[in-house]
Amino acid sequence: MRITGAGVWGPPRDHDGAIALLKRLPELGVNFIDTADSYGPEDSENLIHEALHPFEGVHIATKGGFTRQGPNRWAEVGRPEYLRQCCLMSMRRLGVETIDLWQLHRIDAKVPREEQLGLMKELQEEGKVRHLGLSEVSVEDIKAAQEHFPVATVQNRYNLVDRQSEDVLRYCEQEGIGFIPWFPLAAGRLAEPGGPVAEIAAAHEATAAQVALAWLLAHSPVMLPIPGTSSLAHLEQNVAAAQLELSADELALLD
Repeated sequence: MRITGAGVWGPPRDHDGAIALLKRLPELGVNFIDTADSYGPEDSENLIHEALHPFEGVHIATKGGFTRQGPNRWAEVGRPEYLRQCCLMSMRRLGVETIDLWQLHRIDAKVPREEQLGLMKELQEEGKVRHLGLSEVSVEDIKAAQEHFPVATVQNRYNLVDRQSEDVLRYCEQEGIGFIPWFPLAAGRLAEPGGPVAEIAAAHEATAAQVALAWLLAHSPVMLPIPGTSSLAHLEQNVAAAQLELSADELALLD
């Protein structure tokens, strides 16, 4: 999401920098990239193809279901024919015959949910997608989807200071569903001087963002954070957070 232009609209200001950032991912051992057709729109998928195709050892997850009308403007469209187009166009831009993981960006309240889920099942049965996921859903939504197909992942907003999806996370643990928290770096006032995140970061010679990521990874075995960035330095810091081990006392404080 962060490799596009301002407002997630248009190409990045530094095209070569975005390509260099993407090429660094496999060198750092990153083998999962999350994107969407609406990032740009289209620009993110095109850049990922340019930098990394044919994706040897790297899994690309993308999403469909949003239309764009300008910077920071998003509108849900869940009509089956549109979702099918989203998937087919993502396949074309990424240059793949099967998308590793295709996620419904939002369930469109204007369209019967069963029609959207049914279309996803069709895409999987046709071999266009290997795995299916959902974004910004409730436990009830997940259960409804499981009537149609195995839900591989759920992508909800979740971080150290926003745990409204705790029930969804626990259900994902119970069902063996990968939980992909978006906006994972938030630490809010906890990262201010004297706050617990700041103190823990100082003790480990780490950043607040690294502590936030380390907490997520320790919080659940199904957690798969997706910290977005356009900075090579931040990318390397984010990846290094996977090696940051917080003590039981530190985790309890953050909990």
